Amino acid sequence: MPQASNVQMPLSSQGLDRAGHLRRDAAWLEEAFRSDRARVLIMREGLPLVEGATPPRGSAAPGTRFSGHRPLLWLGPQASLLSRSPTRLFLGLSPKGSPVFALELEADFSLSASPVAGLGVFEDFRAAASGLDSFEAGCAATARAVFEWHRRHGFCSACGARSRIEDAGWKRRCESCGAEHFPRVDPVAIMLAVRDGSCLLGRQAAWPRGFWSCLAGFVEPGETIEEAAVRELFEESGVRASPASASYLFCQPWPFPSSLMMGLILEADSEEIKVDPSELEAARWVSREETAMIMAGRHPEIFAPPPLAVAHHVIRAWLDRTE
Repeated sequence: MPQASNVQMPLSSQGLDRAGHLRRDAAWLEEAFRSDRARVLIMREGLPLVEGATPPRGSAAPGTRFSGHRPLLWLGPQASLLSRSPTRLFLGLSPKGSPVFALELEADFSLSASPVAGLGVFEDFRAAASGLDSFEAGCAATARAVFEWHRRHGFCSACGARSRIEDAGWKRRCESCGAEHFPRVDPVAIMLAVRDGSCLLGRQAAWPRGFWSCLAGFVEPGETIEEAAVRELFEESGVRASPASASYLFCQPWPFPSSLMMGLILEADSEEIKVDPSELEAARWVSREETAMIMAGRHPEIFAPPPLAVAHHVIRAWLDRTE
């Protein structure tokens, strides 16, 4: 039986050496950014710059399927010509030792009037990430999460004064009280309740027709992952389970805006469903046979979460267990 812990999870920064010891070396960072070996990815409002002149594929709702591979448009030190005041982030070192950076450009940056006009387009993140290799997707996800944190945390939470970026983009320091602030992630339990050879799937009203997935919810202060999974399961569907029945699988960074999705399987103690309409539109038990059809794309009514999402791998892990 395959071990779920060995799953190569999409959007994790595979192959990237974060080289945190270099974040405070300002001289090294400047020299690295100007070197011919530098690799720089570009973002604007959370959208990565990918290769190609064809139009972007637009905003992606959960469950949207994309095809085609459009790699990131990596630039070198010439990226500094695109903007006078970008937010710069040192991501780390590539497998070959090249310094890897990310720049976030201003919201009103015009690609058509830039030196890279015609070479790339800003693509919806989900659409782009679905076609990137593991290294590129991990770099883009990391950059998106950190840039989003900067966008939301420009002022000190202790005194309200403006804060400034330090440590190559990995810290903010308050200009008034000196408090230090670091990027945070929000832990999310994403769980598949199972009972008697069936699993519980749910859907939100805003999702595309036919799209069903695992249930999920944020971990609250004072909770374990398992306790959060059990609480959210009951709040959303009315189905009860015990934290002791929870089996942890794996986790995934999810930059919308900055979550850590922790996949679990729960053995449910009850079958009766009572959906909270503020959380879900519907929930249903699906047999193993139906679930296999869903994952194979052959179910007449339901389609599965895409491989980019951790829910896809949670469901697959349960199927693999029961084969």
